[in-house]
Amino acid sequence: MMKTRNRVRLASVAAISSAALFAFAIPTVFTGAANAAVKYTAGQQLGNDSGAICKNTGKAVKDLQVAYIPPSSVYNYYLAIGAGVKKLVEGAGAKYYMIAPPKDDVSIQLGMIQDAVTRGANAIVMNTHDQQAATPVIKAASDAGVSIVIINSDIPNFPTPVQAVVGYKQRAGDKKVGQYAVKAAAGKPVKFGVIEGAPSYFTDERVGGWLAGVKGAKNFKKVASVNGEWSIDGGNKAGMDLLQANPDINVIFAANDYMAQGAAQAAKALGLKNIAIYGSDGDTNSGLEQVASGALKATLDTSPFSMGQIAGQVTLDCLTGKYSGGKFIETPGVVVDKKSVFRILCKPAQLVPAPNKKYSCKG
Repeated sequence: MMKTRNRVRLASVAAISSAALFAFAIPTVFTGAANAAVKYTAGQQLGNDSGAICKNTGKAVKDLQVAYIPPSSVYNYYLAIGAGVKKLVEGAGAKYYMIAPPKDDVSIQLGMIQDAVTRGANAIVMNTHDQQAATPVIKAASDAGVSIVIINSDIPNFPTPVQAVVGYKQRAGDKKVGQYAVKAAAGKPVKFGVIEGAPSYFTDERVGGWLAGVKGAKNFKKVASVNGEWSIDGGNKAGMDLLQANPDINVIFAANDYMAQGAAQAAKALGLKNIAIYGSDGDTNSGLEQVASGALKATLDTSPFSMGQIAGQVTLDCLTGKYSGGKFIETPGVVVDKKSVFRILCKPAQLVPAPNKKYSCKG
């Protein structure tokens, strides 16, 4: 039975999460397990036999061990997710630890998955930027009895069966960013460039969503698309290349906030003040604070801390028989601009890393 102090912690987590969801005006109705600390959607069945049934360990929560393995420790966004998982899992009394490659290298990550299995993890919460390469090792972990929860994704057909996929709908989310950009342009001519991430499912979904959002807008014309490798430096180089080769570009969409921040730095270095730059993710420093400063026009805030809490709850429910498994659990994703971003930045308890300064909720 859960100790009283853990119930208090869970109540606190629940209150924080509920406040966050209300603040973001989420249209989704959360209908998770009856006694869940953080509620979540009932979920959609994963396709093509990609969903695996949860394995009820029969153990008390205090005896469970959850490992978190992001693609790399260099991404603040994944650290924010990990902080949410940690808050939920440790708050419930289970053991949590994170292991992550120092750089985005799937070969290092695969060794860490094997290490987590050896250390006796009951579940692994993870994301990989190379699903195909990771599949054999993930399958081996699953065959060894470890439950696998994929985080920050909406892939319906993961290459090997997993217990859950938790994340926002990337294509639908970035379609909203594109639609916002069309409305913001107010009919004025737009020539836009796209900064993609490295070739992957994530790039396809995010860029595909943006293009769907601006499709049909006769004033929008695509000029060029460049790979920014998901990083600030990569986005800076891609932004320089786009803007120097195409000085008539006045809108840029970057598939994540790091690349968007890099593109904003490039525009500033070139002395260009009228470039509307859009990002995606809701990273505290590279996304939300850049929107607040005016460097970015808007971004898709996916609330990574809350996403991590939901993934942590799904994981514990899977291990204790409260969640059946094999579904995609959707988490929030909303467009934020300078009018709405301060309502998020003024609540640093939900943000990892913390904002660089204190913000008023009214801006």
